[in-house]
Amino acid sequence: MSPREHDKRILLVHAHPDDESIGTGATMAKYAADGAYVCLVTCTLGEEGEVIPPELAHLAAGRDNRLGEYRIGELAEACAALDVKDHRFLGGAGYYRDSGMMGAPSNEDPDCFWQASVSQAAGKLVQIVREIRPQVIVTYDDNGAYGHPDHIQAHRVAWRAFEMAGFVDRFYATAFPLSVLEKSIKQPGGPFEGVEKIEDLGFGTPDDQVTTEIDGRAHLAAKLAALRAHRTQIAVDAPFFALSNNISQEAFGTEYYTLVAGERAPLGPDGRETDLFAGLG
Repeated sequence: MSPREHDKRILLVHAHPDDESIGTGATMAKYAADGAYVCLVTCTLGEEGEVIPPELAHLAAGRDNRLGEYRIGELAEACAALDVKDHRFLGGAGYYRDSGMMGAPSNEDPDCFWQASVSQAAGKLVQIVREIRPQVIVTYDDNGAYGHPDHIQAHRVAWRAFEMAGFVDRFYATAFPLSVLEKSIKQPGGPFEGVEKIEDLGFGTPDDQVTTEIDGRAHLAAKLAALRAHRTQIAVDAPFFALSNNISQEAFGTEYYTLVAGERAPLGPDGRETDLFAGLG
């Protein structure tokens, strides 16, 4: 069955392997289960990631390390857990290199995604957009959620491709409501225990900017399985997970978004959209 034979088609643009599972895993699994065509585009192999299991630490040694190659397999396993059958690397696997955190020397690598021409990268992405013809594109906000250069670049590239295509109905950015984070901070033994102020987390979206709430709780098990697949980057102790910073976070089945462009869908009882495709014919 070709993409265009599906009534619903969504394209997600993420920076590194694991980003798709952390921020949009439940959404992807939900729409895949609903029969939508879900296409994931990942922009880098995540070569600059910090490896958690000591027995795999050797994968991250040196600039030409084997971590990116290994993470291809992790991503394939995660996509299988989410039942996402169409996954691609922008420009092909390894075309753009992971830029590392903002301010790191790796930001200056001429092969890294941060140094890429936005127009050139968007040209590669728009080829996929024209093939899939998604009604919906999902990526990060213009700050890349928390300021990571590859996330910021993914937003710029996806937005340029959205503009170039001209036919995509809606463009969404992932969001994490500050009210949800505040509840987590105040919860004894909760995922952010020890964090005193919400500002210390370095991310979060003001509630009035969150337009959309997707209930993917029925697919939380799939999301957790996808998180476990990224074993070099994520340690899972359900329902919590942690990255290399060892800050425990809850893996939520409800995921949030901000509508950046397109006509707003009908609103649910709490004043937010509840379906990325609602109202689209």
